[in-house]
Amino acid sequence: MTSQDYYRILGVARTASEDEIKRAYRRLARKYHPDVSKETDADDKFKVMKEAYEVLKDPEKRAAYDRFGSDEDAILKTGHSSPWASDFPFRYGFHAYDTRGSVAAYWDIVDSLFGVGRGHRYRDGFAETRIDGEDITASITITLDEAYHGTTRQIALEIPTRGTAGRRVFQRKTLSVRIPKGVTAGQRIRLESQGNRGVGRGAEAGDLYLTVQFEPHPVFMARGKDIHTRLPVTSSEVALGRTVKAPTLGGPVDLTIPAGAYIGKTLRLKGRGLPGNPPGHQYVELVLKVSCKVTS
Repeated sequence: MTSQDYYRILGVARTASEDEIKRAYRRLARKYHPDVSKETDADDKFKVMKEAYEVLKDPEKRAAYDRFGSDEDAILKTGHSSPWASDFPFRYGFHAYDTRGSVAAYWDIVDSLFGVGRGHRYRDGFAETRIDGEDITASITITLDEAYHGTTRQIALEIPTRGTAGRRVFQRKTLSVRIPKGVTAGQRIRLESQGNRGVGRGAEAGDLYLTVQFEPHPVFMARGKDIHTRLPVTSSEVALGRTVKAPTLGGPVDLTIPAGAYIGKTLRLKGRGLPGNPPGHQYVELVLKVSCKVTS
């Protein structure tokens, strides 16, 4: 067998560090991995570069390769056995090829390509790989009333997924989403298995995460589970103290203004914010009610 230059195959110097070798491998994997490459000979090139990586990533195998090269005849002439043959049960060409070890290397690539989880199983001693689907994030805009009471919304999304040859395509989905009571802005709602579909037998679909946003409200503003609002009052109501009606998401409630209060004071309505355990509060800022008189 003709000796192969593994350093040249990966495009690194013979003095390359382990990190440089790994980066070179991942860079080539993005180009030649059969699931994503458009090259006609991608499968053969990927096998060769993977073989090179399997040797150079391991310090002991790399040291043996640096001493003997990859020529079987040259190694046999030295009187030494193959530095790889005794370690693994399977062979790819002359070199031993550990399918179990290759799975770990393969998933290094998968992580860098798709950012997905890992999954593999064995059949007849060989690894049968699968790629679990990626999680997807999107946003959903709801009203404060929907956040307070809870509801179910129908949404339509364009979900990115992998088509043939690993190309990204968009699939339209209509989903029913349950909005729980007390959900807050920035909170994520998880829809299990509604993300990208997996590739391979037994692969699992990813999840869909919807980040909640609130529509602007004419009266209320949410900060976490707390609700803030302004309440117009008269000077006498502030000075003398009164019980007035204050709006809340659950409907009007009595608010007692203590005597001697002032314009700009903020009063708290305990537990009148968004539901939860514990619930949020509502904070009411007193503002001066402006009366308009029409004169002829």
